[in-house]
Amino acid sequence: MSPISPISPISPISPRRGLWGLWFFLLLLASCDSSNGSFRLKGTFKNMNQAQFYIYDAERGWKDTINVRSGRMRYEVSLKDTTTLMLMFPNYSIIPIFAQPGAKVEMEGDASHLRETTVMGTEDNEDMTEFRLKANELTPPQIPQEARRFIIEHLSSPVSLYLLQRYFVYTTAPEYDEAYRLCQHIIDEGGGSGAAIRLSKQIAVMKNNAIGKQLPAFSAKDTNGKTVSNRQLKADVNVVCLWALWNRTSLSQLRTLRTLRKEHQERVSVVSICIDADQADAKHFLERDSIDWPNVCDGEMWQTTVAQKLNLTTMPANVITDKKGKIVARNITSAQQLKEKIEELLKDPKDK
Repeated sequence: MSPISPISPISPISPRRGLWGLWFFLLLLASCDSSNGSFRLKGTFKNMNQAQFYIYDAERGWKDTINVRSGRMRYEVSLKDTTTLMLMFPNYSIIPIFAQPGAKVEMEGDASHLRETTVMGTEDNEDMTEFRLKANELTPPQIPQEARRFIIEHLSSPVSLYLLQRYFVYTTAPEYDEAYRLCQHIIDEGGGSGAAIRLSKQIAVMKNNAIGKQLPAFSAKDTNGKTVSNRQLKADVNVVCLWALWNRTSLSQLRTLRTLRKEHQERVSVVSICIDADQADAKHFLERDSIDWPNVCDGEMWQTTVAQKLNLTTMPANVITDKKGKIVARNITSAQQLKEKIEELLKDPKDK
């Protein structure tokens, strides 16, 4: 006699057999759900009716959007292995999401206090949430110290690799030697992940972007489809700057550079890099403000290749070189300070 299915509609089912059948069916569903490689993210946000978030994977170089309706969002992506996703809110603040195949993560936040958003569901995200909330109560100099402590205590955690990049590498005052040391600890004692090994190599390259070094060679297409490269930066003072429509300081720097270019003509050369997602919006702003130097905007946002190659990783960010391509200044924060630095360099009689 052929075996009778416990869920067959034509078979008499005893209460005991029915319970076992239901248990087996639910177990099968749970098994399928956790093994299909999908990472699920959902969230609720008070005081936020409709919005759009950006989400991107810095390691793999892809990005997507998440729509928020009635304060709720859902997102699902197929993953083969663990990765770190970056979620950008409408106010352009960013929080990391540590994603694993089959994992489910929930977010809770308030539109008026997005820095206090909690991300729960996995140990890594809960550790990161705890660190972020604690960092909100610390002074800026204390945060790297707390990050260092966390890294040493959690060498195998992807949170440590993120904190290492955030507070020791991609910052206005990078600590490359300390970053390299911590990265080696992660590699040696934390399992030697591919991401940590790649970061170690990047740090070694980034040391070459320090003041006194030569500007690394680069080449890209600008918003007019023309090739722009480091070979065009042969003026007495050359500036490569990072900007975005949402960052007022960077826009102020663009206008300051426009004025300096008008005053000093060919003695000042500028290439700008926009990290907005929409190239058309960036191009419209430049045309409206009569800014005609080469501008790169490939829609890759923080993953724009030229920005990464030149280690322009904060907002605003800039690198200034002399006519021989030697880096003489980096990451001047205000428009006024940028103006003063350029005028100081233009008065310098060296290399004229």
